[in-house]
Amino acid sequence: MAKNQKTQQETKPQTAKGSDKILSLVAVPAIVKEFVGRTGFRGEITQVKCLVQEGKDKGRLMRRNVRGAVRVGDVLMLRETEIEARRIK
Repeated sequence: MAKNQKTQQETKPQTAKGSDKILSLVAVPAIVKEFVGRTGFRGEITQVKCLVQEGKDKGRLMRRNVRGAVRVGDVLMLRETEIEARRIK
């Protein structure tokens, strides 16, 4: 019986509270429209405004934080489109 209980516990996916509802199985493309600024401890994060191309939020202009090189016109593949980044002060 102890073996059965152990296998049932191992099969449960480890997710954060509520994150399974927000994350979708497919990525949604968004085009970078505007460069807002740089943030992070060393300035390694770029904040941009991007226009969602598909999905339920199609046409929505969102503020997102991006790590790495990015410029206007690039396509971002977003795993979720419900949460928007806070403004840079």
